[in-house]
Amino acid sequence: MKECNSEKNLQKCNCTWEPCSRKGICCECIQYHWNMNELPACLFPDDVERTYDRSLRRFIKTYKNRA
Repeated sequence: MKECNSEKNLQKCNCTWEPCSRKGICCECIQYHWNMNELPACLFPDDVERTYDRSLRRFIKTYKNRA
């Protein structure tokens, strides 16, 4: 298994949830959010990410309106 590039990942992570222990550990972040029927912060624009609504519905609405 490859080593995690958590430091490099953190440079691009736009998650504003401060107590998050998964920042920079993308595989854990994706698994966590998918289990919650959500997507991770990095798939949302910053203004939408700050709402903490990471639902699939919000993702579709966001990109449907921005296309």
